[in-house]
Amino acid sequence: MSDDNNDISQMSFEQAMAELEQVVSRLESGDVALEESITLYERGAALREHCAGKLKQAEEKIAKITLDGSGAPTGTQPMEPQ
Repeated sequence: MSDDNNDISQMSFEQAMAELEQVVSRLESGDVALEESITLYERGAALREHCAGKLKQAEEKIAKITLDGSGAPTGTQPMEPQ
């Protein structure tokens, strides 16, 4: 697992998810002391928040292609939430 000083904000989605999986695995193992469990939980919460933010950014970048009457692309517009 990464050092706690590792800046989560600089991680890619994939890096944060990989570390989050490690955190969850360690917590589920039950082989960590209470204080370390609290630290791991806090790190995991921060990683989860970071991943959620990255997903939100990706959703905002998704755009649908607009077509004119003849079916030719005319540009893009943001996707409407479902």
